[in-house]
Amino acid sequence: MPYTRVTLKAFGGPENLDLETVADLPEPRNGEVRIRVLVTSAAFTDVMIRKGMYPDVKEKPPLTPGYDMVGIVDRAGAGATRFRPGDRVADLTTIGAYAEYICLPEDRLTPVPESVSDVDALGMILSAVTPYQMLHRVAKAAAGQRLLIHGAGGAVGTTMLQLARDAGVTAFGTDVVAKHDLIRSLGATPIDIGASGAALMKATGGGVDVVFDPLGGESLSRSLSTLKPGGMLVAFGFQNRVLGGGGSIPMDFVKLTLWNWLPNGHATAFYSIGAMRRKHPDWFREDLATLFQMLTEGRLAPVVAEVLPLAEVRQAHERVEKGTVAGKLVLRISDV
Repeated sequence: MPYTRVTLKAFGGPENLDLETVADLPEPRNGEVRIRVLVTSAAFTDVMIRKGMYPDVKEKPPLTPGYDMVGIVDRAGAGATRFRPGDRVADLTTIGAYAEYICLPEDRLTPVPESVSDVDALGMILSAVTPYQMLHRVAKAAAGQRLLIHGAGGAVGTTMLQLARDAGVTAFGTDVVAKHDLIRSLGATPIDIGASGAALMKATGGGVDVVFDPLGGESLSRSLSTLKPGGMLVAFGFQNRVLGGGGSIPMDFVKLTLWNWLPNGHATAFYSIGAMRRKHPDWFREDLATLFQMLTEGRLAPVVAEVLPLAEVRQAHERVEKGTVAGKLVLRISDV
């Protein structure tokens, strides 16, 4: 039976993403299940992978991108007993989810509650586990503290603002003016995306306890300058470098390490969801299950910009790269 997938034929622009038909379905190996993918994301991590700039992906084209997915178990391989055909599951795939079918080890998968929609469940994987772990596992933020996140109107940012509100943490967020009303609606104070360190200090009323910075490059210095004594800078991306805005990924790591050694009263950390999952695989499953529970309780509501068909994958990547997407951009692959 043929199926459709996206193939990245070479590192580079969205034009390198091609839809192709594969003659035969993949077969699950021992301990694996085959999944019919329902939805996946067009996220900035996918842009980094497409450009060959994502440190956790060592594979070379041709490859199928797709960082996260929600789907339905279609077939169980030998030795796979945890899930049955028809069960709905979620996973952080890193690559491979831009396809109608994918085979994955069953011990990686998290069951999706019946009351949660496919799209909302997708919003809990990359875009919610990331801010949840940064807030609670890395920064260990407490009620009464203050945080700043750059790119607050995006998929990770909008979820971080909701998690901060839920935890009693006061939030500030930088982004383009078009997203400021969205930021306000999530209980946070919007700040211009290009604000200097001095402007950030003024806007935040004297600094914050933690800054979450996905931009890298020169943004790291202004983020550090916005911290109160004893504060923490958590970097989690290299958007400036990926988009041609300067900076160096190796130098960003060097700066973070150096600043962490200096007796300046601040701490720094770099967060990678893939590295965290490899180090603490139980945390990923626990945290995703917690987020599903928060979703069913109405404590979280993923901000979804639009749901597009997989055939529009190139346009989706173009929009994500331009930084104009408010919330999460979803790719619909199959219907239930």
